[in-house]
Amino acid sequence: MHEKFMTRAIEIARESIDNPGTLPYGAVVVKDGKIIGEGLNRATANCDPTSHGEIDAIRDACARLSVTSLKGADLYTSGEPCSMCVATMYQVGIARLFYAGAASDSAAFFGRLSEHDPNWARAMSNQELREQVGLPIGQRSMPAEQMMVEDMVAVFDEFVTRHT
Repeated sequence: MHEKFMTRAIEIARESIDNPGTLPYGAVVVKDGKIIGEGLNRATANCDPTSHGEIDAIRDACARLSVTSLKGADLYTSGEPCSMCVATMYQVGIARLFYAGAASDSAAFFGRLSEHDPNWARAMSNQELREQVGLPIGQRSMPAEQMMVEDMVAVFDEFVTRHT
């Protein structure tokens, strides 16, 4: 059964070969033995850097089911997910992940692409991204400054008051 779902994820990835603005990262979300969401990396086509195959498969599944939780579902993807995709999987309750290509395969892929066109060069490798995301906010390479905390806490308080 697992091969069937991974085969579909790879078929979706293959669509990118002839589909401008897409990259070969396809994914499917599966629950109770059925595909409930599919996605292809359309980051360039959609001018949306979050439009990865895994994210789009999760969006598709959530929209189809009119939910924001996919607790217990599995995700099959053509490539080892980046930190953003992994965080989203945890956020929605994905139970298990199955992947084909490793992060090193993706790094080699982008390296080959960027040799021909520097626009394909990544700002940060997946490994660097994982390291940065895992650091406390004050230790990351991206400067961050907290401000207007009291104003935002007031909004949280008002929201809770009106919705409980």
